[in-house]
Amino acid sequence: MSRDRRSRSERVDGLLLLNKPAGLTSNQALQRVKRLLNARKAGHTGSLDPAATGMLPLCFGEATKVCAFLLDADKTYRVTAKLGTATDTGDATGSVVETADVPPMTADDWDAVLQGFRGESLQVPPMYSALKKDGKRLYELARKGETVEREPRPIRIDSIDLLEAAGRRLVFRVRCSKGTYIRSLVEDIARAVGTVAHTARLHRETVADFRAEEMLDLKTVEETAAEGPTPLRERLLPPDRALTALPEVNLDEAGAERFCGGQPVSAGKRETAGLARVYGAEHVFLGVGEMSGDGRIAPRRVFGRPGGRPVDI
Repeated sequence: MSRDRRSRSERVDGLLLLNKPAGLTSNQALQRVKRLLNARKAGHTGSLDPAATGMLPLCFGEATKVCAFLLDADKTYRVTAKLGTATDTGDATGSVVETADVPPMTADDWDAVLQGFRGESLQVPPMYSALKKDGKRLYELARKGETVEREPRPIRIDSIDLLEAAGRRLVFRVRCSKGTYIRSLVEDIARAVGTVAHTARLHRETVADFRAEEMLDLKTVEETAAEGPTPLRERLLPPDRALTALPEVNLDEAGAERFCGGQPVSAGKRETAGLARVYGAEHVFLGVGEMSGDGRIAPRRVFGRPGGRPVDI
């Protein structure tokens, strides 16, 4: 961005849940919305492949500070698998590398197979991924025709529900932990019944506690911004909306001032440890703190002082 462009952009704080269309990278989608908002600072969390659609949390201004917390969030996907055909990328953008017969199976048979993937397990990441091996992205090596050994990574499948099983088409919904590669999951499911498969369509329905109905299509974003950035800015969610899974701590005026100044403060009679959302007077969101278990909470990410002046520590 040029110096003139940066000088014309404005401070914009908040979250936008974009229903990313197919054909755009996550960063391309972010930059398009950033221009429509005329926002100075922006980031996204939980990248989607260009061919994938669905929820992409876009963070602007102070809300970029929640990106790290959203990276650890659980996600829900609607997955369409094409059975009997494997591709080099694991999705529909790749070249066919293998075909196989698909065994005759009933919906109950498929459901039993899917349920076998619930719980914690180790998953080998696909070659077409952004993980690094000796300083190089795996997808860079894959494009050169190279295959390297990948260490299995722990994942967790909380739920996996069959939606449709018809011929070579298998559709299911899965809620899973961070780091779960759906393309690898589809291949593993096919392998479990003696065939091959690839991910034909992938749509992310939820991230963390965000609901699917909170998403905005890119067309809606563009239409809302047609009269200027203000109507679109009014559709943004507050930063703490991304942190509803954390417990809430409320501080008095003196405690809020010390917390925003980087000092640990009393959180009342709390014996639990871990991260929490912290609020000051009139429920002004101050940031994220870490409770020590002895009734005190220390600032870990400060979003603003009482009165709204942003700070960082």
